[in-house]
Amino acid sequence: MQCIFRIMRIVKLRSPAFLRLPRGPSSFACLPGSWRALHTKNAAPDDLFNSTSGRWIYNEALRLSERRTIFNIAGLRLLAAQSVGRTPSDIISLTKLAEGSWNRSFLITMRDDFQMVARIPYPCNEPSYYLLASEVATMDYLRNVVGIPIPQVYGYSAEEENAAETRYIFMEYMRGSELRDVSSSFGEKDIVSVVRQLVKLEAKMMGVEFPAGSSLYYARDLENVSAGKGVPMPDDPRFCVGSDVRASLWRGRRSQLEVNRGPYKTMQDALVRGAHKELAFLERFGQPLFPFYRSRREAYNYQEQLPSDRAESLNRYLLIAPSIVPHDPALSSFRIRHPDLSHEGNILVSKTSDSDEWKICSLIDWQYASILPISLSAGIPGCVDKNDGDPSFDPKTRPSLPVDFADLDDVLQDRELDRLRRHLRHYLYLKDTEELNPLHHAAMTDPPNAAPPTSLRPILLPVTREWDALAGPAAGPCPIAFDSEDVTAANRWHKDQVAVELNLMFCLSVVGCGTKGWVNKEEYEEVLLESQRMKEMLLELAESPEERDAFLAHWFFDDMDEEKYR
Repeated sequence: MQCIFRIMRIVKLRSPAFLRLPRGPSSFACLPGSWRALHTKNAAPDDLFNSTSGRWIYNEALRLSERRTIFNIAGLRLLAAQSVGRTPSDIISLTKLAEGSWNRSFLITMRDDFQMVARIPYPCNEPSYYLLASEVATMDYLRNVVGIPIPQVYGYSAEEENAAETRYIFMEYMRGSELRDVSSSFGEKDIVSVVRQLVKLEAKMMGVEFPAGSSLYYARDLENVSAGKGVPMPDDPRFCVGSDVRASLWRGRRSQLEVNRGPYKTMQDALVRGAHKELAFLERFGQPLFPFYRSRREAYNYQEQLPSDRAESLNRYLLIAPSIVPHDPALSSFRIRHPDLSHEGNILVSKTSDSDEWKICSLIDWQYASILPISLSAGIPGCVDKNDGDPSFDPKTRPSLPVDFADLDDVLQDRELDRLRRHLRHYLYLKDTEELNPLHHAAMTDPPNAAPPTSLRPILLPVTREWDALAGPAAGPCPIAFDSEDVTAANRWHKDQVAVELNLMFCLSVVGCGTKGWVNKEEYEEVLLESQRMKEMLLELAESPEERDAFLAHWFFDDMDEEKYR
């Protein structure tokens, strides 16, 4: 990491560009934001099939091929019109609305100004049938049974055998502003109101206890592919719990595995199924590999990692998993949460006509939603988790402006106001959750229980130290142990990974691209040039031919072969 630290010092002195990251494609948006304002009313049909909102500075051909989705335009218009009781002649335009990480959305406008959204998934989405079928059922259940503000679904197909020749969802066009577009202008009153609304919505959806864990489906859709495997919802037999659609269970060649992905009858099931899947993957497809994210490779001394090391950690995890189920049965109960509230674009807000107050009008993007034991899904969502490592921030104390705020210059005042907004969100979320959603608060404050992450050892070490508190005296001694060298190595690994993530964010912000190299089309040439400048600077700073060769071979922003990681 030393070379990265050296370049950080130099670049910070010469460039203010590192202060901003561009917006990358989100998985779904109902409204055209600044990067999503796609004017395609008169576009050639092929533009409707391809990604046109941005570019990638590396592996662009692969990213474009993943997102190319050909469909029958006339068939889509027909099905869309039928879903709302119209005819194709009522449609006056079908325009590209948004391009996200997983889907492409189109705005359909009728003669009477009625508008709706057609969303088509990219072919790279896995598991394609389960993913779309589960999202539609989840939206319907939470909207119409639980009462969460979610776009109404007019029609869908989880299969490609239809007039449009593609999978699709037709849904309500939500009018509002993405939270990320307006939150910087919020005063304290606005922050207090919106955070409390969010906590109330979470409390409402988490108030539903499900009979099993995994993902939600219409019983009829699950019957088509997994007959007899669903667990019916007791309050509405139209719905049932079936296979878990979380991406980690299906990514790449994992989709080829015949493994049990739910439903989970117990928390222990939820804890171990992912590990069993990964062991099956390693046995069938495992091979020595560098970390996929090239920014992490220096921390591993540019050495390929053996699948046997990963398998050893997974087997250790399986030994302790049965004993880390919470003592309180309520913390093992199956609840649902929004899958991605780290992204403020998934929260739409609007001002009411009779007041100046911001209201949450919709939560969007329910793809990959899962039903899990609340102790596994608990946590502060990224949209309000603003603990940025500031040692002065105490989440139990309401933040305030410094006493000398009036004496600060404009730049410092803006910085302090931004800090206050971020910390206030965090503080209020914890406070309101304790009051309005006590089960979630209890799960957040319970000793950590985690499913296997990318690297297990930093998770397993604390478990061995806190074994008596986690498992209870009746569990006996911890079945796994680490020697002092393991502890030292794991602590060093954790420290390196924290530094790696900071370094990566710094490099991305200097260059001006997203984590996969995505940039606005208008900025492509400039960003490409900036990435080349940074590469040349790193090479100049290399202290040996070996270090230079390593950076050339593993540079973040060059094309790479991803096939072996699938």
